[in-house]
Amino acid sequence: MADMDSDNLTNLNSNVTDFSSAFIKTALPVFYCLIFAGGLILNCLAALIFFRIPSNTSFIIYLKNIVVADLLMTLTFPFKIVNDFGSGGWRMRVIVCRYTAVVFYMNMYVGITFLGLISLERYLKIVRSSGASVMQNVTYARVICAATWCLLIFFNLPNSILTSKEATEETSWHCIRLKTELGVQWHKVTNYFSVSIFWAVFLLMGFCYASITKKIYDSYQKCRRDRTETRKKSNRNIFSILVVFFICFVPYHACRISYTLSQTAGSFSAQSKFVLFHLKESTLMLSALNVCLDPVIYFLMCKLFRELLLERFSEKSTEMRRKSVSYSATTV
Repeated sequence: MADMDSDNLTNLNSNVTDFSSAFIKTALPVFYCLIFAGGLILNCLAALIFFRIPSNTSFIIYLKNIVVADLLMTLTFPFKIVNDFGSGGWRMRVIVCRYTAVVFYMNMYVGITFLGLISLERYLKIVRSSGASVMQNVTYARVICAATWCLLIFFNLPNSILTSKEATEETSWHCIRLKTELGVQWHKVTNYFSVSIFWAVFLLMGFCYASITKKIYDSYQKCRRDRTETRKKSNRNIFSILVVFFICFVPYHACRISYTLSQTAGSFSAQSKFVLFHLKESTLMLSALNVCLDPVIYFLMCKLFRELLLERFSEKSTEMRRKSVSYSATTV
């Protein structure tokens, strides 16, 4: 799973190598710095807001778990940034391969899983009201959350443990070369399992939101009233999660299988590996951007979160105005 590495591209011409250096060692770390800053601020703020919201529905519980996954994912970015800038030496590459990349990918798929669970919960509540009582049971939701974390930890932890070969400066460029034979095979299994999670959630979300859209449209037709603004608001809330999902995760998974094969099979040319590596790194950056876009979902889909956030900003604004007035009075 830990494939946030740099391929040794010495067989490619100097122009290709220069592009790799410019993109991987300069542009990409800058983008990750911006994502790290935005993600840390937004998710810390989201965590503070959710601390004030009771966990009395499955929807809120799933959202809180996404916040935890996003925060853990965000904390791995500094290691990748230092590594991509080339500031940490070969030992930093080993740390990324063995530990932080594993944490990154695990939490990415935890977040994807909870997005799927939210979609299913919304579907059952809106379309199949008879099933909503089960999905909205708090105890049931907590069991599902615990099972999700345990399952993803079970599949990802061995990727760290089995990346146990003695590391050198040469082998540190290739995460796969730090794995034992069993580690290579487990790496493949984990990749296929993770990709299966993505496509299962992808199909589930497509079905759920198509059904929800149809249900909302039919209900408006029955009312026979002009509620254009209400309909627009409902569609905006429903499709915000789909837009985030498509932007962040679809491009990466479109190229992930090919990249994994290029790492574990010997039938790929150096040029093919180069292209797949840069596609993987570019689309992975979009997946990392998810930590900045998930708070948009909270704001649009959770009314209580939105109200508490606006209330917090209102309090801050009032406090700043009060201090400004007080300062002006003392200087007159």
